[in-house]
Amino acid sequence: MKTFKIASIPGDGIGPEVMAEAHKLLERISELDPEVSFEIDTFPWGCEYYLEKGEMMPENGLEILAGYDAILLGAIGFPGVPDHVSLHGLLLKIRKGFDQYIGFRPIKLLPGAPRVLVGKGPEDIDMIFIRENTEGEYAGVGGRMYEGTPRELALQTGVFTRAGIERVQRYAFELARSTGRPLTSITKSNALNYSMVLWDEIFTELVKEYPEVETNSLLVDAAAMFMVRSPERFGVLVASNLFADILTDLGAALQGGLGFAAGANINPEGKHPSMFEPIHGSAPDIAGKGISNPIASLWTAKLMLDHLGLTNWGERVLAAISKVVSEGQVATPDMGGKATTSEVGEAVRNAL
Repeated sequence: MKTFKIASIPGDGIGPEVMAEAHKLLERISELDPEVSFEIDTFPWGCEYYLEKGEMMPENGLEILAGYDAILLGAIGFPGVPDHVSLHGLLLKIRKGFDQYIGFRPIKLLPGAPRVLVGKGPEDIDMIFIRENTEGEYAGVGGRMYEGTPRELALQTGVFTRAGIERVQRYAFELARSTGRPLTSITKSNALNYSMVLWDEIFTELVKEYPEVETNSLLVDAAAMFMVRSPERFGVLVASNLFADILTDLGAALQGGLGFAAGANINPEGKHPSMFEPIHGSAPDIAGKGISNPIASLWTAKLMLDHLGLTNWGERVLAAISKVVSEGQVATPDMGGKATTSEVGEAVRNAL
């Protein structure tokens, strides 16, 4: 039997609610497969921990997490703790500390999921965003001067290195080649004449190494328009930290809402554990009501299973999710139903 050690950080708001369903899903897989088991350790880090301890996670948090095969994260952020504190104190600390430089976000409209685009169906909306996850505008480089005075100044410096750009673009090229999908680079080099010009130059260099991959380059504003007008044109998209963050929220809307949006933060070399998180945030307005959509969390568990080499179970989980969504009998309010979080989770487990 292969036992996988999983670190679970349920986090804030609806995080514990959706994380509970991910745990139950892994437990069901262990029951169905005698060759697989999951050892899950839960850590109470997040905004409540911050209000009590003055930090989002312990100083040695990365050292604690380093011994796990993967990390599951529910959601981070809650009123009372500034977003920049919660984001940099836990999520970005883990991403950068473990060099999880690949942000992997599938955008796929399932049959039965809510549709926001007229005339576009599941056959049209099926793309994968590869996000540079450790540099760009989220690198945390900058500062403020003369605070509280008319001369107040803030500088936020985007950090773009050749090594950082090339490795994320190469990952996207490899994915496009292995899946037979077209690859689109998202840029803004007409305005950002240093960072994005470097991004474009490296992409042009790699195009020559992958002649079999169909490629295109779009400015980020044009990409947003085409995601709405003709999403079927996209297969794999590679973008900087900020651009991909924005466009994947648009993608979440196209696939039925944030309740369907799964994400992974990957260290491809396996030197550090990768982290898997739904991208919907903590949704404090519905926290504790038991009506949050667990699909994103379950889909995130599917991405973790794939990463751990359990691709057969990953496929079965997505098939179970698709079955429940397409039937429409058990659905949370955001999907037009009246079911609870746990009822949807149970339906997906039974569909396995």
